[in-house]
Amino acid sequence: MKIFNAAIMLLLLALMAAISTASTDKRTYIVRMDKTKITNTFSSLVSITKPWHQAVLESLADDDELEATPPELLYSYETALFGFAAKLSSKQLESLKNMEGFISAVPDKMLSLHTTRSPFFLGLTGKKGKNGPWSGSNLHSDVIIGVVDSGIWPEHVSFRDHGLSPVPERWRGTCEKGTKFSPSNCNKKLIGARYFYGGYLAAGGKINETNEYVSTRDASGHGTHTASTAGGNFVEQANLFGVANGSAAGMRYTARIAAYKVCWPGCSTIDILTAMMKAIEDGVDVLTLSLGSTSEAVPYWQDYLAIASYFAFKSGIFVAFSAGNSGPWAYTAVNTAPWIMTVAASTIDRSFPAIIRLGNGETFEGSSFYTGKALKGLPIVYGKTAGVTGAEHCIPGTLNPKLVKGKLVICEPGDEYMTQSERGEQVKLAGGAGVLVMSTVGEDLANEPHVLPDILLGTSTSKAVIKYVSSTKAPIGTIVFKGTTYGNCAPKLAAFSSRGPNLAGPDVIKPDVTAPGVDILAAWPAETSPSTLESDKRRVSFNIMSGTSMSCPHVSGIAALIKSKHKDWSPAAIKSALMTTAYTIDNKRKPISDLKSHTLATPFGIGSGHVDPIKASDPGLIYDITADDYISYLCGLKYNESQIALFEEGFIECKEQLAMQPGDLNYPSFAVNFNRKARNVTVTYKRTVTNVGIPKSTYRVSVEAPKGAYVIVRPKVLSFKKLNQKLSYKVSFIGLSRKKPVVNSAFGSLMWVSGNYRVKSPIAVTWK
Repeated sequence: MKIFNAAIMLLLLALMAAISTASTDKRTYIVRMDKTKITNTFSSLVSITKPWHQAVLESLADDDELEATPPELLYSYETALFGFAAKLSSKQLESLKNMEGFISAVPDKMLSLHTTRSPFFLGLTGKKGKNGPWSGSNLHSDVIIGVVDSGIWPEHVSFRDHGLSPVPERWRGTCEKGTKFSPSNCNKKLIGARYFYGGYLAAGGKINETNEYVSTRDASGHGTHTASTAGGNFVEQANLFGVANGSAAGMRYTARIAAYKVCWPGCSTIDILTAMMKAIEDGVDVLTLSLGSTSEAVPYWQDYLAIASYFAFKSGIFVAFSAGNSGPWAYTAVNTAPWIMTVAASTIDRSFPAIIRLGNGETFEGSSFYTGKALKGLPIVYGKTAGVTGAEHCIPGTLNPKLVKGKLVICEPGDEYMTQSERGEQVKLAGGAGVLVMSTVGEDLANEPHVLPDILLGTSTSKAVIKYVSSTKAPIGTIVFKGTTYGNCAPKLAAFSSRGPNLAGPDVIKPDVTAPGVDILAAWPAETSPSTLESDKRRVSFNIMSGTSMSCPHVSGIAALIKSKHKDWSPAAIKSALMTTAYTIDNKRKPISDLKSHTLATPFGIGSGHVDPIKASDPGLIYDITADDYISYLCGLKYNESQIALFEEGFIECKEQLAMQPGDLNYPSFAVNFNRKARNVTVTYKRTVTNVGIPKSTYRVSVEAPKGAYVIVRPKVLSFKKLNQKLSYKVSFIGLSRKKPVVNSAFGSLMWVSGNYRVKSPIAVTWK
């Protein structure tokens, strides 16, 4: 793997949510310096015992003798990035800005953490996967997946190394010692373990060592779950309380895993950035990050994780991020840089049905992991009939035990942050017999492991139940638990999954694809309860979770599969293969629906569609992209020289011949934006495809034009004479004027067809 020369390395950025005290206004910053200038300036002060960054920080302290506390160094960067992370006062920051060699300083911020059945659902097992990526010949290469998350539980059976060859010689990582974690916890499966918490502490975070480990060991369970989803071993008889029983396996179950712990539980961007830079140095092939902001669109040059991901891309590393869980609202997708694979979440064909029968005879289906006896003919209480104001949300202290004991209690989501299981815990503490968890957004049935019998209901069902309870003097209900069922209509886009359009780069559709992210079973720490509640004394080996956090490692693991088969493919080639072979038809042969309201899912929800690892391993054509292409794209976004220099060392200027119109980026999808008032405007984009299928082959174009637009492709036929041959085409979009005052979008597709190959790209046209 290419490692960036420590010659003049740039950047970086920024900062952290402020820590302020009575005597100081200090904040944490990621600082980028020019290596040549800064080492020349401090050459007389630098020595073996005093590195350059210490000399810089000491000079800041000397400049401000009245400052109560000196600058505090957190991390230094000397490879892909050149600079440091430090806590600085405003005066120290101003002194730094006046220093020759200073480039940028950006404040840190806190981010948050955003499978038995899924390998079968994805076609990796059974007849479909007979000669696919899981066939023996494709499982021998030593692909390394870096998991940047909350750590890992190293003793779990999913991370045993039985039958694995020695650790790849190219691996440069290590296993760091910490609380209840030693280098001996690593093996030929878990080959690396590091942890980073300097940014979290500098932001005012505290680590409670009674329930957290100051090491790579995972206390929350999130990192263990995602790591095993991407690359965990094949484990028989995995289940949660007997449901979802089967064989669990990561998407690339023979992959090596390197864990980088950055969440405590808050995740500092400084710690994430440092972990990503270290992973590049260590030699990972794939990076998976199931975390991000809630929904904050900033230019890519201000997004430190986008910049770090660009450096990973230049090192040949495939980077996947979760799209976020802020759906179903538009413009909520995060981690949207075009060199990042942004992953949405959808269902698989397995469910955990529970039936509630109301006293008026109405019957509705919900979801529950509970497998005990039915709750028959119990009174239902809600709001004022359950306690004081706030009881409708089951907020602590609002439920009255005298009104709740032995009854079914309705809990609705509220503005306060509480998980489903936390609301259920309050019902149990008040003596309730069961909890009815209501949904107010969409028809998602993404449940949690409760501490008492439960049923989760979708929005429409929730309204019907509340209407019955509110209009009946003595409402009652019976809940019957059905266990696990298979063969349900799937995939369906999860309502919680964040959506496009892409605010930071409107000429690129985001998310890119969708993958299994609802009710996913995967590995779990031995000392963490399945609900993560302290009052829950149950312990499990596998747990069920939902979110784009779960879908992201599915795609990362599949990327590792493709990497093992096509070792010379770039990250962009792998991404193209995943996108152009994705499907938009469910297992009942109908268009994928959106659980927001059972409408059809669009590219702003599912991107190119649902990943298909079998077809992605042999896509026919790929849309490849180089680092130079991305720099031209950034020029097309009108970024200035200093902003682009954060990505590319030594960048001087965006010459006219270098800049491209953003829509010309060789991306495997098309996002077209028209002014609503313009009439019959034409936009033309260019694409180049590379033949990776059959040496002599002819592809013909098939277009489904978005409503309100014409699409013209030239040429309509591409004839290849050999493998790796590149051919280009142009596509013109002609948009008709729209008079409605709201944003309006229409969708279509462009597909190149040759024999069994279907190379498909979504089209999203938006009138603004």
